[in-house]
Amino acid sequence: MEDSKKVFHVAIPCRDLDEAEDFYVKKLGCNLGRKYSDRITLNFFGSQLVCHLYPEKIDSMPQMYPRHFGVIFHNKEDFDAVSELAKQQKLEFVQEMTRKRQGEAAEQLNFYLKDPSNNIMQFKLFLNAEMVY
Repeated sequence: MEDSKKVFHVAIPCRDLDEAEDFYVKKLGCNLGRKYSDRITLNFFGSQLVCHLYPEKIDSMPQMYPRHFGVIFHNKEDFDAVSELAKQQKLEFVQEMTRKRQGEAAEQLNFYLKDPSNNIMQFKLFLNAEMVY
């Protein structure tokens, strides 16, 4: 049941809505959809990201695995543009750009960022687009 008109939705905790908005909109380039007293809704690279105000639920020692979320890019130009923007904005990299599974069909480029509430995001590009699933 594939449908490109469906949008993936992720909800995450944040400690401060203004801080989350600054990070995702001003620094990472996402679009703000709605803002309420307890959450913001964002267009996160074509999917819906909701940052819920839950300062007591912030992970003080986040790990990349098993909990992270992110986006898979379909072209290298967009992937590189976000990577460059993250560097220019001095965003916190949990892991700089790496190449995984080199020489294999599932070869990919990845980097990981951390938002101000310690949520970890993965940015990924498969060199063979057929390997996304």
